[in-house]
Amino acid sequence: MAANDAPPRWDRTMQQRLARGEAAALGELYDRFASLVHSLAHRVLGDEEAADGVTRDVFAHLWEHPGSYDPKQGPMRSWVAAVTHRVAVQRLRDREESEQPPGEELERTVRRASVAARADYIAHSMPAPLRAALDLAYFQRRDYRRTAADLGVTEEEARRRLRLGLQLLSTAHDTGTPPEPGGAV
Repeated sequence: MAANDAPPRWDRTMQQRLARGEAAALGELYDRFASLVHSLAHRVLGDEEAADGVTRDVFAHLWEHPGSYDPKQGPMRSWVAAVTHRVAVQRLRDREESEQPPGEELERTVRRASVAARADYIAHSMPAPLRAALDLAYFQRRDYRRTAADLGVTEEEARRRLRLGLQLLSTAHDTGTPPEPGGAV
């Protein structure tokens, strides 16, 4: 984050409230991010009960370690998503190791789940105009001309939004680990 890019006020205030131990802050954080945490965990684990467990673990971590978030490193949403991803992948590894001997299958499963979770996070966090264009083109099967008309933009703008949205989604296949704003779990 550039020096003149101050983190959003809500993020700074929430981090301070959590650090002070305000239970209401945890409730507000939960209301704002529980669906994100649960959906990312479910995407990685493919299991509703396990996603519920990860959701509990993530919010317990956020409550117990509010200082691990640094607003200068990025938005709180990114920090919460990164913590969720690490906890869910660790849970998946633990589950797979208990069910079968470690091997290539485990790595492939973790890699697929990781890519799916990153794609889900990218899709939900991309700007609304890009998400709307992708939704029309891919889920509602519109061509770029119809997408442009439905969005009320030029065909060139629709193509630009689709191209940029797809470029963002393609980064889900990067083999690197997600950023760790605020430190590791």
